[in-house]
Amino acid sequence: MARAYNFSAGPAILPEEVLKEAQAELLDYKGTGMSIMEMSHRGKEYTAVHEEAIANIKTLLKIPDNYSVLFMTGGATTQFSLIPMNLLGEGQSADYINAGSWGSGAVKAAKKLGKINVIADTSKEIPTRMPKNSELKFSDDAAYVHITSNETIAGTQVKEFPKTKAPLIADMSSDILSRPLDVSQFGLIYAGAQKNLAPAGITLVVIRNDLAERAPETLPELFQYRAFIAENSLKNTVPTFPVYMLMLVTRWLIAKGGLEGMQKLNEAKAAVLYKAIDDSSFYKGTAVPEQRSPMNVTFRLPTEELEAQFVKEATKQGMTSLKGHRSVGGIRASIYNAFPAAGVDALVAFMKEFEAENG
Repeated sequence: MARAYNFSAGPAILPEEVLKEAQAELLDYKGTGMSIMEMSHRGKEYTAVHEEAIANIKTLLKIPDNYSVLFMTGGATTQFSLIPMNLLGEGQSADYINAGSWGSGAVKAAKKLGKINVIADTSKEIPTRMPKNSELKFSDDAAYVHITSNETIAGTQVKEFPKTKAPLIADMSSDILSRPLDVSQFGLIYAGAQKNLAPAGITLVVIRNDLAERAPETLPELFQYRAFIAENSLKNTVPTFPVYMLMLVTRWLIAKGGLEGMQKLNEAKAAVLYKAIDDSSFYKGTAVPEQRSPMNVTFRLPTEELEAQFVKEATKQGMTSLKGHRSVGGIRASIYNAFPAAGVDALVAFMKEFEAENG
């Protein structure tokens, strides 16, 4: 059976080479007679996997020595609460930048735990956009500043991160490892695995070590970043198979030229699709051009009926999960790191055919 071109926003496409390697090792990992899923998370075979996954992340992101790489659970949504629980001291406030649904979710969760200042809010603007750095008015005494680097639903991406006095915290769930970053600019980066990293089940956290010491002693240990640092993310049983898959995906990224090489591939794929939208009077992009996401391409057709027909006919041709998020409708093509250029070409060809027949 031919593989579909999977445009899902998450859980999302994984590299075919990685899936084949995992398939080959599924029943018997390295001659042990067991699957990696059946092994102790403290055994030597899994320990090697765990350590390589961390090392690969450090290599790809060029992470400084005073940061730790953590594997946590609960998805990025759990981090919405863990961040203020760990980093927002009594009587302190934090600044939040809200540019869409996921930024709104982070604000809502944090407000239950402390004082939150929303210093910019473009979440309701159409066409969608990220706040400009010139619009941001930071509080003098903020404990931290929170930003969402890529709004998956809105189809927008931060192109230049703001310089902040307080530690900058970034939800990078939908564009992690898609481009180079200066990690030293951030106090904490977090990302759900199921878009660009691995299957769902783990959340990647990269944290500056000194920030982990802010957590109150009364906070349960499994909610503390410092407990995960102290135990190398093995305080309890880590989801071993997603970590194994993360190891394979990061190996694949390194072989593809690292984040510099991946950024070039991602920008080239996105440029082809955005050109098809811009060259047409039938399709209309939903994000301001200067902040369009190379990960999540969002656009509309003249009517919702045509959008439903577009999704149905594309699915018949092996192009799945193109329906936009239920909160906004439209079309969304998620073309993460692992998405092949041939799939973008196939979508563009279909778009031209569909416009010719229905425009």
